[in-house]
Amino acid sequence: MPIPDLPTLDHHDEDSMLSRKFGREVANYLSGSPLNRLSFLRTEHDFLQSAFSHPSAAFLLMNNLGPLTKDDPTHLAFATNADVVPLTGATPFAKTEADLINDYDSRETHPVILFLGLDDKHRLPSHDAAPAAPAGTEPFAYRTYKGVPYFAVDVTARGENAEAANAVIAAMKAKGFTFQDSSPRHMALHAGQAAMYGQARALLDWNARNPFCAQCGQPTLSVHAGTKRVCPPTDKASGTPQPRAPCATRGTVSNLSFPRTDPTVIMAVVSADGTRILLGRQKRWPKDWYSTLAGFQEPGESIEEAVRREVWEESGVTVGRVVLHSSQPWPFPASLMIGAVAQALPGDGETIFLGNDAELESAKWFPLAEVEEALVKGVSNLGEKAPEGHVEGNLRLPPQTAIANRLITAVVEGWGAAPKI
Repeated sequence: MPIPDLPTLDHHDEDSMLSRKFGREVANYLSGSPLNRLSFLRTEHDFLQSAFSHPSAAFLLMNNLGPLTKDDPTHLAFATNADVVPLTGATPFAKTEADLINDYDSRETHPVILFLGLDDKHRLPSHDAAPAAPAGTEPFAYRTYKGVPYFAVDVTARGENAEAANAVIAAMKAKGFTFQDSSPRHMALHAGQAAMYGQARALLDWNARNPFCAQCGQPTLSVHAGTKRVCPPTDKASGTPQPRAPCATRGTVSNLSFPRTDPTVIMAVVSADGTRILLGRQKRWPKDWYSTLAGFQEPGESIEEAVRREVWEESGVTVGRVVLHSSQPWPFPASLMIGAVAQALPGDGETIFLGNDAELESAKWFPLAEVEEALVKGVSNLGEKAPEGHVEGNLRLPPQTAIANRLITAVVEGWGAAPKI
């Protein structure tokens, strides 16, 4: 599988107080979207409809959360408005959010349409960008906002829309495009497009997992350009609006109606003398394949506390100082990986004990030199063979698209010592 590139940031070369003290900011794979999300415009149906209908609008199609790609898995393929209208209709954003709620009919099935954002600074190179609009087309503009609108559409065949969805899928395949597997093991997209896919995958998956209200159990409706679900007070399923059962979400602000993000700590643990890294492995992983430790952050717990707790529970090692390094959105389905570098306390603090939690099959302290060699000769995805040059029995590590790799690399390169600009 091709090795994906990693995102870069506009301000990487900026000379600032923080950069001089802490070094350059790290942008991990699945971050660094080239789009301006314009989240404050998701409630403005005029904006959404005009963007949806514009000839330059580009549509990322997703089938069972797998993205449409070109003839290789490194480039997304984008559909046009004409391609999706048979499924979505020509005016999916014609109504206000209030009207959508008032006209709710539980018999109807509508494909989820996400507004991803505008490419307002032309960050996407031509080979990755949307199909060219017809000659003479005026660029999309709404108030002071200008750029190419990008949407994502769920074309998974469901309910009454199954026939139309299958027709769209067939039309895309007839053009030579392919729907990729949605597993992270098969991710090869270029950096900016990977971030766009990650945004779409997380939101479409959330919509699919939450068809019913968590408060009252009644069906919900996707609004706010796919980033909010509401529990309507009435239903037209009988022909005229009929009151639905009461629900605590109506009339109050409830975060249960918004997408969830699960904070997850992931940490490279360094020995007290800074010469070794603690790595662990699960039984299901390939032979000799190790990674950093990780776990979900719990309610009422700081990031630093979560790092210390997870390291101790999984490995028995006691951590002192914790420093945040970088983060990575991980839409499989809804995690935010919060990367840290932590240092074990000397003496008994470095003792490994796996009896607290049965998650790990093994945990070991690896010398930095051994880890450095593995970064050169032992990096691969979980489902891939060891790379050329790897010697059986030597350490294997996650790929550079995983924040675990970036944390390990940072330690090996001396992150935390003198800042590098």
